[in-house]
Amino acid sequence: MRLSYILPIKWDAGQDPQELTGYLKSIADQVELIVVDGSNPANFLLHKEAWGSYGKHLPPSAEFNFVNGKVNGVMTGLRLAQHEKVVIADDDVRYTPEQLRLVESLLEEVQLVVPQNYFSPAPWHAQWDTARTLLNRALHHDYPGTLAVQQDFINQLGGYDGNVLFENLELMRTVEAGYGKVLYKPDLFVERLPPSDKHFWSQRVRQAYDDYAQPLKLAFFFALVPGLIASGVVSPFLPLGLLALSVPIAEIGRRMHGGTKYFSAACALYAPCWLLERGICTWLAMFAKLRYGGVRYNHKIISVAANPIWKLRSKLNARQVVNTVGV
Repeated sequence: MRLSYILPIKWDAGQDPQELTGYLKSIADQVELIVVDGSNPANFLLHKEAWGSYGKHLPPSAEFNFVNGKVNGVMTGLRLAQHEKVVIADDDVRYTPEQLRLVESLLEEVQLVVPQNYFSPAPWHAQWDTARTLLNRALHHDYPGTLAVQQDFINQLGGYDGNVLFENLELMRTVEAGYGKVLYKPDLFVERLPPSDKHFWSQRVRQAYDDYAQPLKLAFFFALVPGLIASGVVSPFLPLGLLALSVPIAEIGRRMHGGTKYFSAACALYAPCWLLERGICTWLAMFAKLRYGGVRYNHKIISVAANPIWKLRSKLNARQVVNTVGV
């Protein structure tokens, strides 16, 4: 395939590379593999020994110094990729060769492809988090841990802002701001390994902070817990009834685009739990913003979730004017 695969990674302690090594080996003869590794020196050397024969293995370029280190890795890979068509994937994403070929063909017509992730295996906390996925599918679209882009298009836009928390949304909005075509593929199910339960709990407030990039969604979750408390004054059963309404909505998302093959029915039953969790964590995210100016991510504080499209388009237009004047 004429396809580059960028894996930005930063492992500092305790991770076992064996499973990931097997995956990288399985795709290395299909794609140009670029592992941009921000791990500590000891782990970097271990990874280079394990993965160096499968493709490029290098640290993020010093040219990029974004607060969100993942974007430093992605932009480094985009500058080095030899192919126009590029897959960007987190270290827990697992494509099949057939899916990579499909993505390659889709990038003939569009500038960005948005697949659908699903957890496999799916322990209880993965099913809990999948409820979010199902609600997103039913009401709009989900946000996976992988995207596929046209390299030249992104580079011509000057890349994307890495000083944000929700970096995948930032990339998607940057493509839209540059009038690129975005294709959402809710029927392209790409496997994702579940996090540990410890990591799952550590993500709750950070993921709630992502909603600062989506004001209407943020307003809903700010109102959710107070609304449930107020409804409880009317009847102690009313809050439970209101939360239970999310189950059929999640089930609609599960059944859309062939999702029943990848999402178990139990995932929809977790929707009330996820809603309540997000409602509580939205307030905790606000306290973090007031106290620290943002939320902590990889030992850094990030204040901006993602930039709105109008702001990105304004920046792109201003850059185009500057370049025109320079010429």
